[in-house]
Amino acid sequence: MSRIIDSHQHYWKLDRGDYGWLSPESGVLFRDYAPSDLEPELARAGVARTIVVQAAKTHAETDYMLELADRSASIAGVVGWLDFNDSGWRSALARFRRNPKFAGIRVMIQEMADASEVLEPNSLEALRHLAEIGLPVDLLMTSRQLPETIELLRRVPGLHAVIDHIGKPRIGEDVFEPWAGQIKTLAGENPGLYCKLSGMLTEADHEAWQPEQFTAYVRHVVACFGTERVMFGSDWPVCLLAGSYEEVLAVLGAALPEGLTERQRAGIYGENAATFYKLPDE
Repeated sequence: MSRIIDSHQHYWKLDRGDYGWLSPESGVLFRDYAPSDLEPELARAGVARTIVVQAAKTHAETDYMLELADRSASIAGVVGWLDFNDSGWRSALARFRRNPKFAGIRVMIQEMADASEVLEPNSLEALRHLAEIGLPVDLLMTSRQLPETIELLRRVPGLHAVIDHIGKPRIGEDVFEPWAGQIKTLAGENPGLYCKLSGMLTEADHEAWQPEQFTAYVRHVVACFGTERVMFGSDWPVCLLAGSYEEVLAVLGAALPEGLTERQRAGIYGENAATFYKLPDE
């Protein structure tokens, strides 16, 4: 199998001041996380490179991640954030794109008070521009927000997008529908859409999850998207709320369909991420 790429992880530095969602109640997450913390885990797991994804809704945090990427060979690309309600978002985007490790932006539907905000004119104008230039876009939502996500992609059909964390189904409650039908709709209507096999442990009981809980969800995603449009992501360090980096890899390995070819596995564990994010060869 080709070298593994982790398509979804985070770094943050608390004293930067733009991680309002983190507090002492966040437990293990309430501390700084830097490449030096993750790189030993990557070495043990045989992971060659990662995509670091924004964790704050500020342009400044994207600049911070790009600075980290400049100093860290393990970071293959940075997925940042754009404020579509800021009249200067185009200049911010132009600045980000000057860095060769800038890989795309993430739209935080999950953080919207009303998911239909993503369908407002400013958002649609920006996302249509991103579709025109082919910029990769991560879409973060909960399963309850999948109807708005389906509508978004109908209004911006050419968006080069990936669904984060398999759309956050309610795994801990063993709820399969309507998530499963909505995922099938998304995959079927958008042949260029990808999906990350990430963020699943934290959607189950953090203390009592069982590996078999994830199998039906993972295999449904792979059945809908095919092995060419899914990618491994750890969601480290958020995953630490429920399990280690090693456990994330083990759960995914056990949940994938049986009988995958080496080429299919290479796609899931790295090549699909490299294709989606348009990463240069190492």
